[in-house]
Amino acid sequence: MRACLAEGIGTFAMVFAGTGAIVVNADSGGVVTHVGIALTFGLVVMVIIQAIGDVSGAHINPAVTIGFWVAGHFPARKVLPYIGFQVTGALVASGFLKLLFPDSTTLGATVPAGSPFQSFVFEILLTGTLMFVILCVSTGSNEKGLMAGITIGAVVALEALFAGPVSGASMNPARSIGPAVLAWQPGTLGVLWLYIAAPVIGAVIAVPWCRWIQPVDSTTGDELADVAS
Repeated sequence: MRACLAEGIGTFAMVFAGTGAIVVNADSGGVVTHVGIALTFGLVVMVIIQAIGDVSGAHINPAVTIGFWVAGHFPARKVLPYIGFQVTGALVASGFLKLLFPDSTTLGATVPAGSPFQSFVFEILLTGTLMFVILCVSTGSNEKGLMAGITIGAVVALEALFAGPVSGASMNPARSIGPAVLAWQPGTLGVLWLYIAAPVIGAVIAVPWCRWIQPVDSTTGDELADVAS
């Protein structure tokens, strides 16, 4: 329960800060800027990993949790509780933003700038790259430590910088579910499936990518203990 609560709080912080930056940018006439939004997402991911990495692994992303499970680094019985708390944290964060910015119509929801197919492919590749890096720098299913936080946060910011104008650079079903549900607009709800399915596919694809370049079984005692727990 402590780990699940940490996931809920961490996802809340990530969605509140990241989508909050989008809402504030729109409300203030572009003061935050696209670069500022990308940096906000990267920085909040970095600090959340540092804060709760030792408690829950700081997945704060259903696709990442599923990716760790597929990789054999996370027990199946914990997958649904983690995802439930992550989505709940995102919904609560978007609820607060709706309360604070009632005139916002999208609450920072992700929508394709071009065709849904283009954004679908983008989200698969973006999440695949993110999950690949996470698997390479994590211990078992735990994203923890300063360097892991900096590395993963940097990937999030980098991908948001160049792909944000195309697909919104969600890479996280919870991040997209929260604002889409609370905004409840046909334009965001109609494409929500894309931002649920594509990140999960990308995270799963990243598992063999990682194994192809790290073919030797490097499972440590910590990883085995994490799977067993």
